[in-house]
Amino acid sequence: MYNELLPVVDENDCVIDTLPRHYVHAQSLRHRAVHILVFDDQDRLFLQKRSLLKDLNAGLWDTSAAGHVDAGEDYDSCALREIEEELGIKVYGLELLFKLPATAAIGMEFIQVYRCRHNGPFTLAPEEIETGGWFSEHDLSARIAADDQTVTETFKTIWRQYKP
Repeated sequence: MYNELLPVVDENDCVIDTLPRHYVHAQSLRHRAVHILVFDDQDRLFLQKRSLLKDLNAGLWDTSAAGHVDAGEDYDSCALREIEEELGIKVYGLELLFKLPATAAIGMEFIQVYRCRHNGPFTLAPEEIETGGWFSEHDLSARIAADDQTVTETFKTIWRQYKP
């Protein structure tokens, strides 16, 4: 995971180089990521609590599934790969919601955010996810409004854009 090659992009999200993940993060270079919001039939959102083994945001609550777009991969393919790797499910019908610009607050990542519906069960990847849970939109909005420090800044940014 830490030696993966990532496309480095310019301010317009055009690929300008390919470098190892650790270098991209150490130098705060622009790169690409996806985040997927998985809702159940009761409109609750599944959040993952990131593994304590993660190098970034360890132990914090985050979107249902997320990951870096690898070299040679596009956003859509990455989203399908990440949801299968992290949650152990295949989905058909990811809906693209929006794209966030790369800023320091979200780790210099251009992030495409997707949504889908699935009720589980999930097979969580233990090297990625400590646990997970379902949360109502009301509860999540309250946590974000309170600047809950157990939630990643990226998820807070995504939720504010999703539920203005």
